[in-house]
Amino acid sequence: MACVGFSQKVFKQGSGQSPEINRKVNIMNASKYTRQYFPAPISEPKWIKKNYLTKPPVWCSVDLRDGNQSLMIPMSLEEKLEFFKLLVKIGFKEIEIGFPAASETEYTFLRTLIEEDLIPDDVTVQVLTQSREHIIRKTFESLKGVKNAIVHLYNSTSVAQREQVFKKSKEEIIAIAVEGAELFNKISEEMGVDYRYEYSPESFTCTEPEFALEICNAVLDVWKPTAKKKVIINLPVTVEVSMPHVYANQVEYMHENLKYRENVIISLHPHNDRGCAVADTEMGLLAGGDRVEGTLFGNGERTGNTDLVAVAMNMFSQGIDPGLDLSNMPEITELYERVTRMQVYDRSPYAGKLVFAAFSGSHQDAIAKGMRWREEHTCRYWTVPYLPIDPRDVGREYETDVIRINSQSGKGGIGYLLEHNYGYLLPRKMREHVGYAVKSVSDHAHKELSPSEVLDIFTREYVNVNAPVCVSDYHFVRKGDQIKAILTVEYNGETRDISAEGNGRLDAVSNAFKRNLGIVYSNMTYHEHALETGSTSRAVAYVSITDDKGKTYWGAGVHDDIIAASINALVTAINKKLA
Repeated sequence: MACVGFSQKVFKQGSGQSPEINRKVNIMNASKYTRQYFPAPISEPKWIKKNYLTKPPVWCSVDLRDGNQSLMIPMSLEEKLEFFKLLVKIGFKEIEIGFPAASETEYTFLRTLIEEDLIPDDVTVQVLTQSREHIIRKTFESLKGVKNAIVHLYNSTSVAQREQVFKKSKEEIIAIAVEGAELFNKISEEMGVDYRYEYSPESFTCTEPEFALEICNAVLDVWKPTAKKKVIINLPVTVEVSMPHVYANQVEYMHENLKYRENVIISLHPHNDRGCAVADTEMGLLAGGDRVEGTLFGNGERTGNTDLVAVAMNMFSQGIDPGLDLSNMPEITELYERVTRMQVYDRSPYAGKLVFAAFSGSHQDAIAKGMRWREEHTCRYWTVPYLPIDPRDVGREYETDVIRINSQSGKGGIGYLLEHNYGYLLPRKMREHVGYAVKSVSDHAHKELSPSEVLDIFTREYVNVNAPVCVSDYHFVRKGDQIKAILTVEYNGETRDISAEGNGRLDAVSNAFKRNLGIVYSNMTYHEHALETGSTSRAVAYVSITDDKGKTYWGAGVHDDIIAASINALVTAINKKLA
């Protein structure tokens, strides 16, 4: 029996024919898929005319429930407690901590938070429950002693779930939700508690919008939200099956038609099956969403949840304070990776190790020039090319995180690194020469070079190189308008004194080399600056010379005395020519 998409052919052994020949490639059969979503019945969406968000949503972390249940090794009690404290430190005021009626571990975690008084007064814990009486009762009982809580009721409403899993009609599905909502009221009254309520039509995006509206309004009619006790209606993208604008239309339809709208908080909970969870969230907020449920770095089942770090930092990059403190991203990333055993991808927005790194020469050059522009101008806004935000705002450093050096790097980035890490302000033309030397090492080693390795290459190749020519002593004598240089040099194994006159000290030294050692060059250029500030500052000089074929050689000299530094730079350039 052959599989669809294959043809099989039998070949005799020794025939010389390969069984791979004439075999058809397995063709992906797209015809078995169709749209599972239902477009909202709106003709002119209002959200599409909005270009940006103006305020942050209410944030709810579901790392400890949705995120935790997706881990290969769920967090231990101690790890959950550490993660909870991190979420509080970041600034989350609503944190879903689990499904206490379904797991002893989650029940113990909740009780530990309550009994050890680890929940700040301004933080609300959220717990999840199905619409079944014994589960609802245990959920409420697990909350005994808590100050602020949200009890989250859900049941699935999609066509596939109704038909295949529950085998129930729309009316029966509504009855499940209504009965659960009524139990919330009953048990709250029995226990004398006043928790907030949340309802989710699970698989909302695979549910007919009219039916999703009907079931949510039925629940709202039971709970009757008020200004003092608002109800959360959560609209989950349980499985992402459409482009983000479709979800936004569905959200706007609910926003425009829900009962008690002024007392209802619309919450968004997108998953990332199509890779669009952040876009779902942002468009959903434009369409009327008030609140977002998600996880740090998007951890969650299948491809994950909305990445709250990305959504919050997107707002931050547009001038909106998200109300979350993500200023120490390395610390947040370290704890997250340690307790979840997950890894933040190197290119994950805002948090990945390489998201601010520029290896490309053109990118490095533009960043370096942009940073220099900021130093030279009063800039109200951050506009550095290739850097959407200032890395220091999330605890990253320019010196180690932005300009990264490998064989693709350019003179601008290498020059920037030497300047900002070590104080070497290389002349523009010298940067190209140093750049080639550094890239050659990276290319042959097939690796990225650290700043210290770049410095080592620069120092070894360009700073105070004293062979084959070495100056062991020097002094100067003024003769009218001229300066006479008298040098003790070592060259070709011989020590000798040489001298010559010039318009200045370095010119005199240069003339001494030319006339006494027979070294031919021209077009000497000179630059200098202080390498460090303060009483112990050193001077650095840069000298270039050109041989009779037009090739340029560069040298740098570093010394406490600028004259010594200048001589060292010239000697280095000469030695590079002789080499």
